[in-house]
Amino acid sequence: MRPIQDLKAEEIRDVRYILHDIDDTITNSGKLLPESYAALWALSRAGFTVIPVTGRPAGWCDMILRQWPVGAVIGENGAFTDYFDGADKRRFFHPEVPKERLNERLSEIREACLREVPGCQVSQDQSYRVCDLAIDFNEDVHLGLPAAEKIAAIAHAHGAVAKISSIHVNIWFGNYTKVGMAELFLREKLHLTAPERQVIFFGDSPNDEPMFAHVPLSVGVANIRPFEKSLSHLPQFVTEGEGGLGFAEAAKILIDLKNS
Repeated sequence: MRPIQDLKAEEIRDVRYILHDIDDTITNSGKLLPESYAALWALSRAGFTVIPVTGRPAGWCDMILRQWPVGAVIGENGAFTDYFDGADKRRFFHPEVPKERLNERLSEIREACLREVPGCQVSQDQSYRVCDLAIDFNEDVHLGLPAAEKIAAIAHAHGAVAKISSIHVNIWFGNYTKVGMAELFLREKLHLTAPERQVIFFGDSPNDEPMFAHVPLSVGVANIRPFEKSLSHLPQFVTEGEGGLGFAEAAKILIDLKNS
């Protein structure tokens, strides 16, 4: 990983879209700091379209789209994208989201996790979700990675997809991902013919690895470093600051390079 200070103007010449994870990428200890929120506004005002890519729920995504300086929000690990079509707010679902028995199947996994992993709990934001189940192991409880891995194994045993974030294990049915939805939305709704040249992605944890692998230009905030040896696909660049402070650091560099 190269220091973000080594980024060159020619490397971002075509970049117009800033895709980023939320938790621990633009937040610090669960808070959106003034520096990171100001960075979102600065990027937007500099002409970039900002698109959060998150495991957070539909309810959060609706609020983020309406109140943050963003062009769209990819939510629940790629189940849908919220965006504005003119003045009208739209939700674009991935075609692989199941339409039958989804709640019943997720409920079976929920009960198995609560029964077999002592101390875990359903995430506090679960009531705002429409397509997935989030089991908390490191937000309002603190159980460590072994508990998260056991939760993921339970989900896999039920035939579900499970991804471990820095706070939750997100569980769903259907062949969709953050990468797949990002690609689909950029091509079908924004009509980009070569999104790989126009996008930069920011992340912080192993569940961002597919985006690091897929997006040619990617940045990890400094808290990616503990995972450096366990990832097969690292971001091209890394910030000095952690979380939102690292995001703000990189945003300033992007804007300065764009204006140079």
